[in-house]
Amino acid sequence: MTATETSPVAAPSRAASAGPARRLPRTRTVVVAAAAYLIAFLFLFPYLVMILTALRPQRELREPAYLPTEFAWENFVNFWSGGLSGNLLVTLQVAAGSTILVLLVAMPAAYYTARHRFRGRTAFLVLVLVTQMFQPTAMLVGIHREFTQLGLADTIWSLILVNGGFNLAFAVWILNAYFSSIPRELEEAAFIDGTGRFGALFRITLPLAAPGVVTALIFTFIAAWNEFVVALTLTTSPERQPLTVRLNSFIGQYQVDWQNLFAGSVIATIPVIILFALIERKVVSGLTAGSIK
Repeated sequence: MTATETSPVAAPSRAASAGPARRLPRTRTVVVAAAAYLIAFLFLFPYLVMILTALRPQRELREPAYLPTEFAWENFVNFWSGGLSGNLLVTLQVAAGSTILVLLVAMPAAYYTARHRFRGRTAFLVLVLVTQMFQPTAMLVGIHREFTQLGLADTIWSLILVNGGFNLAFAVWILNAYFSSIPRELEEAAFIDGTGRFGALFRITLPLAAPGVVTALIFTFIAAWNEFVVALTLTTSPERQPLTVRLNSFIGQYQVDWQNLFAGSVIATIPVIILFALIERKVVSGLTAGSIK
């Protein structure tokens, strides 16, 4: 009789003690979400200012109001009529060419170092890592002299080779780590079925290593797309300069054409945003590979 009387009293006390513990994750979630939105706003605010400035007329550049009284869409029209579309095409050619060159060289090198234990393998990987520490600005004089002697100065090919060379080390390292994480037994099973080395590479290994390949692709593409110093040094003809260099022409000695500068910057940002949005999942999985066992 005593046990039956005390059981109803114990149940509410346990429920009351469990109540705050259940509400705690909700509070933590709200705080984390609010912090995430705040950080995202801080990162996106400069882009918002850039877009609004690109839409301002010339007479309203110094106005304190955040929104312009009228939107000057002709700033974006001037981008195409001013011939900058050709420079945008040059930027696309340099970024795409550098990315293709890096993948064509990095994938065989990373695959061979991941599957074979040869003498000097560690030294080779360390040497590749050391090249990543060099800055292009520290070697601009030698790079310019070399391409001048080869007759490749002021050409798109010079920019493709330089951007490809300086982004090759990162691609080799990330692809080497990814190929090493794929079991050899999968390829050996393909060999038993009669598939050759290249068949196993293209049918089994590369599909499994797709997140790593996409990660190397997007990082190489963005680095070549945003490169400025080497392009400014190696190119002199306006029609052969990437968009990053041509946008610098809006900055004069006594004044800056802010609305056209920001309009060109907005247009230059859109292709990278679209590319990253399309392959964002692959990039995240490629960067977090090996973090979870």
